[in-house]
Amino acid sequence: MADPARARKIADRIKEVIAANLEQVIKDPDLGFVTITDVRVTGDLQHASVFYTVFGDDDQRQRSSEILQAHRGKLRSLVGRHLGIRLTPTLELIPDALPETASHLDDLLRSAREHDEQVARAAAGAAPAGEADPYKKPADGEDEHDGADAR
Repeated sequence: MADPARARKIADRIKEVIAANLEQVIKDPDLGFVTITDVRVTGDLQHASVFYTVFGDDDQRQRSSEILQAHRGKLRSLVGRHLGIRLTPTLELIPDALPETASHLDDLLRSAREHDEQVARAAAGAAPAGEADPYKKPADGEDEHDGADAR
């Protein structure tokens, strides 16, 4: 098993190599705007999971995914040339769910903000229940301490 720091360095290097050379390796005009978001390498350095996002609609994402899968061998060869290690890890290309998750969180935050605005509007015209000043006050002519100190 490799050192975790070494595995992280190799993952970072794979990310840089693929991101920088993706357009040169895959010369397909149907490939969308692909961003490599993360790479994770197993502890034995035999397998790398490459996470990516595609800017565009569902059809563009589907087509780009098919193109990336078809050129996975070329990408692995590229990585092997640039890494310079004995064994080149196999590549698994995985669409990253980060944009969908971020969109869902944005929707939840928008909903919470709207609810907060509704509560603020309801509280704007509200008056406290009971008296305005609920604390007891000494009657006229009485001392504040009610004679507790007088002996």
